[in-house]
Amino acid sequence: MGAVLMASLEIGLIFSLLAIGVMLTYKILDIADLSVEGTFPLGAFVFSSVVMNGLSPYLGMLLSFCAGLLAGFLTFVLYKKLKIAPILAGILTMTILYSVNLRITGSSNVPLNNYDTIFSKLEFLPKVVILIVIVVLLKIIMDTFFKTEKGYLLIVTGDNESLVKSLGKNPDVYTMVGLMLANGLVSLSGCLMAQYQGFADAQMGATMIVTALASIIIGDTFMKNSRKLKMTTRAIIGAIAYRIIIGIAIDLGLNPNDLKAVTAITVIIFILYNNVSAVGMSKLKNINTRA
Repeated sequence: MGAVLMASLEIGLIFSLLAIGVMLTYKILDIADLSVEGTFPLGAFVFSSVVMNGLSPYLGMLLSFCAGLLAGFLTFVLYKKLKIAPILAGILTMTILYSVNLRITGSSNVPLNNYDTIFSKLEFLPKVVILIVIVVLLKIIMDTFFKTEKGYLLIVTGDNESLVKSLGKNPDVYTMVGLMLANGLVSLSGCLMAQYQGFADAQMGATMIVTALASIIIGDTFMKNSRKLKMTTRAIIGAIAYRIIIGIAIDLGLNPNDLKAVTAITVIIFILYNNVSAVGMSKLKNINTRA
C-alpha cells in the first residue's frame, strides 16, 4: 500500500499542473477548453524530440512549456479572432495537435528509457522531492501573478468583461494570456508525465480534461468555506486526492478497463456533494435570516 500511495502522490503532483492549467480556463475564464487533450501529449513529444537530439532535458521542459503557449494562442485565435465557439475551438486545436504530435517525432510512441530526463539528471533526489519543488515553485509564480494588475484583470475578465472594458483595457488580451498560460502548464504536465513513465504516447492526452475537472471539483470540497486556501492550492490538493483514490481502487482490485467509468462516477459524486452542501448552506442562511 505504501508504494501505491507514493506512486499516487507522484502522479498527483504531475497532474496538479494539469489541474492548475484547466482551472485557469474552467474556473477563471469560464471557458470549456478541450484543447488540453492535445496539449498534454504535445509537451511529451516536444520533450522527446529535444532529448532524442542530444539536448538538455531542462531545455526540453522549457520548449514544452513554450509549445503549450503556442497551442493556447491557436485556441485563442480560433475563439476570438475567427469567432468559433470556445468548445469547438478547443476540439479543433486538439485535432490539429494530434497530427502535429505525430509529426514531431514521426512515431505515435516514443520510449525515453535511454535518454536523459530531469529525474536521471537529479538521480540523487527522490522523484517526489523533484516534483514537489517544481509544483511549489510554479504555484508561487502563479499566486504572485494573480496579485499583479494583469493577473487581477485576468480574473475579472472571466467574471465581467464589461468592467475590464470600462477600465480602458481589452479583455481579449487577458483571455489570450489565460489560454496560453493554461495550455503551457498542461504541456509541462505532459512533459513531466512522459519523463516519469518513460515514454510519450499519442493517446496519453485522452480523458485528461476529465482528470483535470475531477481534480478541481475534489479540491473545491476541501475547506470549501475557507478563504485561506488559494485556488492553486485547492487544485493541487484535488489532483493528489484524486490520484490517491484511483490508486487505492486499483490496488483493491479495480479492473483498469473500468478506470474511466470510475473517474466519471467520482466526479459525479463530488458534484452532488458540492450541490447538496450548497443547498444546505443556503437553507441555513435563510433560517438565520428569518430568526
